[in-house]
Amino acid sequence: MSWKESDRVSERREFVELVSNEGANFAALCRRFEVSRKTGYKWLGRFRDGGVEALADQSRRPLKSPGRTPDEVEEQVLRVRDEHPTWCGRKIRARLQLLGHEDVPAASTVTAILHRHGRITQQASEERQHFTRFERPEPNDLWQIDFKGEFRMTNQAYCYPLTVLDDHSRYVVGLEACGRQTHDTVKDRLRAIFRRYGLPRAMYTDNGVPWGSMNSPGGHTRLTAWLMRLDVRVIHGRPYHPQGRGKDERFHRTLKQECLQQRRTDDLSDAQQQFDPFRAMYNHERPHEALDLNVPASRYQVSPRSFAESLPEYAYSSRFETRRTNAVGQFRFGGRVFKTSEAFQNDTIGLAPTNEPDVFEVYYRRFPIGLIDFNDPRSRISTRNRAD
Repeated sequence: MSWKESDRVSERREFVELVSNEGANFAALCRRFEVSRKTGYKWLGRFRDGGVEALADQSRRPLKSPGRTPDEVEEQVLRVRDEHPTWCGRKIRARLQLLGHEDVPAASTVTAILHRHGRITQQASEERQHFTRFERPEPNDLWQIDFKGEFRMTNQAYCYPLTVLDDHSRYVVGLEACGRQTHDTVKDRLRAIFRRYGLPRAMYTDNGVPWGSMNSPGGHTRLTAWLMRLDVRVIHGRPYHPQGRGKDERFHRTLKQECLQQRRTDDLSDAQQQFDPFRAMYNHERPHEALDLNVPASRYQVSPRSFAESLPEYAYSSRFETRRTNAVGQFRFGGRVFKTSEAFQNDTIGLAPTNEPDVFEVYYRRFPIGLIDFNDPRSRISTRNRAD
């Protein structure tokens, strides 16, 4: 989108600080912010020469090009990876340092190099993750999404703040003033966030509307099915355990204390005008104790996984039997009729045998969503265990 007239400096500041992070993809960020490379270099040059104040509409300054990882460093990274195919970015970085190489990039940059050269597939990266980890090792490994408690505005309508937080950096990629807590509202806001910041590998939610349903296998809804089609893993927290979303809950307290308390909010537009500068301050100015008093922007990079406006038909591998669901999510398998969630209506699911006789795992795309046990006389899909 074009720069907002009322918030040009904030937009430009976010761009230049993200593009200044180690391993940032300059061309991708220009596309996400919908500016030309020439304009991107202009704002980067101004920022480096004169700081935030130079981003306002004023005299032009010389351009400066951002650095990139030298080719010889990438070759060193790939050489170690080829020698040790299971090593992650942190191990490769430590090995290069031990070998005496100079200017060894950060582990996140090493991981980005491995992804860029096809040494790590997305599926392998997902399988390596342990979702009980207190903090994800890389930006965009996991985002937490939730609604903060609603509040009444002076027009007597309610505002439902939608918050989207990166687990690794605490960077707030979304703080949206919403009038409803519905599928369409959240999907519309997430589209805009995904276009700007790319896709996370996983999204952590609670079990409430619109991303949770206690009445369907796996708790899936139309919103989570859409995320899965985008190749985003959805993790539902354990019911009644909000501590699993601790970082988002902590941000909600900060939002209340530093933005919402003792402030008058007239309507949704007014609420958003208050949210935007607060989000900029939180990401770029406010020291975070959990980050050694660094700001979230110092640890965040936009995701290399771009949002796709349209998706091709998904193809299951040969190990799956596939079935087409009907309008209520039912399908026939092994002489019985089973029901998934209506979230998967008129779509294709995959069924894979397990090591247990007569037990099959039910998949939607590459994500397991439940189990079928033909030893159970009830024709049902059992719910998989949810994350803590």
